[in-house]
Amino acid sequence: MYKNILVATDGSKLSAKAVAHAIGLAKPLGAKLTAFYAAPDYPLPMYADGVVYEPVSKKEYAAMMAKEATKVLDAAAAKARAAGIECTTVHMIAPAPWEAILAAAKKEKCDAIVMASHGRRGVSALLLGSETQKVLTHGKLPVIVVR
Repeated sequence: MYKNILVATDGSKLSAKAVAHAIGLAKPLGAKLTAFYAAPDYPLPMYADGVVYEPVSKKEYAAMMAKEATKVLDAAAAKARAAGIECTTVHMIAPAPWEAILAAAKKEKCDAIVMASHGRRGVSALLLGSETQKVLTHGKLPVIVVR
């Protein structure tokens, strides 16, 4: 059925549930996992009194995000490997995480996506948007949503 499942994680408690669910799905299917982390885009510089303030350089920011991604992804990969599942890790800096998730799934030749959702409804969903909803709307792969 599924041979390579992408599991999106940000290291939160909720995404840990998605990782556990992906492991539980992959094990009986003999599928491998691709753990994916989308880091937030480089923050826009601030302008004040005609002076540009950048908290860190783009190079420093990329290094910080790579370190954070490694921490999050290594934890997910360790859980998968402990369950006897092959797991690769992928991360990227992205302005729109949903686009990065779909791009990674395509690049890694995944045939399903597992991700968490906060289950926001009403005005909060409208104002905050939902990366999960966008993956569901714009993607062509099966998506398993964990709450």
